[in-house]
Amino acid sequence: MKLSPYPKYKPSGVEWLGEVPEEWDICRLKYVSSVNDDVLGENTDPDFEMIYVDISGVDSLSGIQKKESIRFESAPSRARRKVCNGDVIVSTVRTYLRAIVPIVDPDDNLIVSTGFAVIRPKSKMDSSFAAYVLRAPYFVDSVVARSVGVSYPAINASDLLDLSIVLPQHTEQLTIAAFLDRETARIDALIAKKLRQIELLQEKRATLISHVLTHGLNINVQLKGSDVKWLGEIPAHWNVFRAKVVFCEVNERSKSGQEELLTVSHITGVTRRSGKDVNMFMAETLEGYKKCDAGDLVINTMWAWMGAMGMAMEDGIVSPSYNVYRFRKPKHDPRYYDLLFRTKRFISEVICQSQGVWSSRLRLYPESFLEIRIPCPPLGEQRMMVEAIERETGHFEILKQKIESSISTLREYRIALISAAVTGKIDVRKEALL
Repeated sequence: MKLSPYPKYKPSGVEWLGEVPEEWDICRLKYVSSVNDDVLGENTDPDFEMIYVDISGVDSLSGIQKKESIRFESAPSRARRKVCNGDVIVSTVRTYLRAIVPIVDPDDNLIVSTGFAVIRPKSKMDSSFAAYVLRAPYFVDSVVARSVGVSYPAINASDLLDLSIVLPQHTEQLTIAAFLDRETARIDALIAKKLRQIELLQEKRATLISHVLTHGLNINVQLKGSDVKWLGEIPAHWNVFRAKVVFCEVNERSKSGQEELLTVSHITGVTRRSGKDVNMFMAETLEGYKKCDAGDLVINTMWAWMGAMGMAMEDGIVSPSYNVYRFRKPKHDPRYYDLLFRTKRFISEVICQSQGVWSSRLRLYPESFLEIRIPCPPLGEQRMMVEAIERETGHFEILKQKIESSISTLREYRIALISAAVTGKIDVRKEALL
């Protein structure tokens, strides 16, 4: 889209705005909006059921992503701000999160945290325009710049209202908002399609991995029933054993706590724990943590049902709450089982064998894991399958990166388009009529 600038500009008097269209006004937010007009009083009925939104539930690009249904008597003391259609909520704490979103057709009982300032446009500023101008980079940057504090930078409501914004005439506000509604909807639709492409790639990748690991690479191979529900048919020359035939549990403890600290998740498998994780979760001493060698299987007892397990690719130590297993004989490729144990098919069996209440308290204990029946192809085939999967998934990763790059470009363009339109750097009045 090729858009022209306005015919004439004037200095805005605001350093980060530069010049603005000659007919536009510059004013402080407090002259065209109010803030925090409505709050829940302390005399609210204790049984009042609210839908609560905290700062963590808001994303500047996608809007409100998480809501919690809660009674007033059980709600946190910060659950007090009332909102209505057309408001814009601006995070005044942890402002670096840039959590600013418009409120559109909210539930009657929607309540947001006092960590938000609820901006309510007055007659001179249309709510549709406010939804964009208050999310423009120049305004968000000025909110962050005015914030005070290091760990939890914050801005108070009076300083927020003191910030300057650009304001065209009311009819032009509507025109700009209509143009941005249309164009951002197009961009969002493109992004949604590309995100779906990534989902399909991941599904295709998972299907490929699962099929190869349980059927091998030879499409003409003779199959046999494995008598294992999660496994199905396998090549006739493969063996099936209980995990206890292949693995034994080990419980070696660190005496110094100086080894590399590892963690295990359903996303990364077994990896080095990041410095951030160490600062948040590391005990005072790592002495007594479980040792694991490269090639050992590590299972997160609590989150195994999510796929939090994998083969350690280096020596290290893990939390005592993890279980560590070692091959009884060196005739297996750890990479094969690292892939196998995180397939959906195997995880379905893990869920069946886990004990406890669904999801939040499910645990996969050693006695249950060691009874699970697993395929044992010849070592040479294990290696060939892993290498084939690495080649094919490498192609998937390249495609995924290209799609992710295009999504990033679209998101940057979306932000730039909004910024240019609401600051008058481009004239969208003719385009809005098309």
